[in-house]
Amino acid sequence: MALVTVTGLNKFYAVGTQRIHVLRDLALEVGTGEMVAIVGASGVGKSTLLHLLGGLDRPEHGVIHVAGRELTAMSDAERVAFRNHHVGFVFQFHHLLPEFNAAENVEMPMRIARLPLPEARRRASDLLTRVGLGERLAHRPSMLSGGEQQRVAVARALVMKPALLIADEPTGDLDETTSETLHALLREMHAEHGLTSIIATHNPRLAAACDRVLRLEQGQLRPA
Repeated sequence: MALVTVTGLNKFYAVGTQRIHVLRDLALEVGTGEMVAIVGASGVGKSTLLHLLGGLDRPEHGVIHVAGRELTAMSDAERVAFRNHHVGFVFQFHHLLPEFNAAENVEMPMRIARLPLPEARRRASDLLTRVGLGERLAHRPSMLSGGEQQRVAVARALVMKPALLIADEPTGDLDETTSETLHALLREMHAEHGLTSIIATHNPRLAAACDRVLRLEQGQLRPA
């Protein structure tokens, strides 16, 4: 059964007087529990595609279904609510809030969703412990290494128990050793939490560890 289904997806960007056709009648189906890597040259549209799949942006044309819901038919408010409850994001840069500590950063999606504070604190503590940061709950991002910051970002992405995890170059800002550690963590979390994961990456080892690798070129996806 597919968790993600995309048909006829088109996306344009205006660059000066030009209209750039980034995605062209793109189709995609990702099965529940599948881990899919998307590869391709820089600037080809991988981030654009992930933003559309996660409801961060809208296409000009096409239909996107995630977890039985049609994202492309939702209002902006409905997409925000859907994202917060059903989609977890990990980006190349962690985007942690510098004024909050690790636990507070992980709690943030739950506070937005108005979950009880004791539950939010318990979930954040449990997840940070699971990603190896149980002793760093009170540390602010500036006190953590790049790899540790990304582990906080992974915990934050999973804290609302999403069906879909979207990761956009999650190891792109890390050294090789730290990247390997994060690769292993993403695979473990994918299996443990019963996720469906879509990962855009330039890292061939991370891509090879996925169930399927697709290449984005000329606005469409093809088997890599």
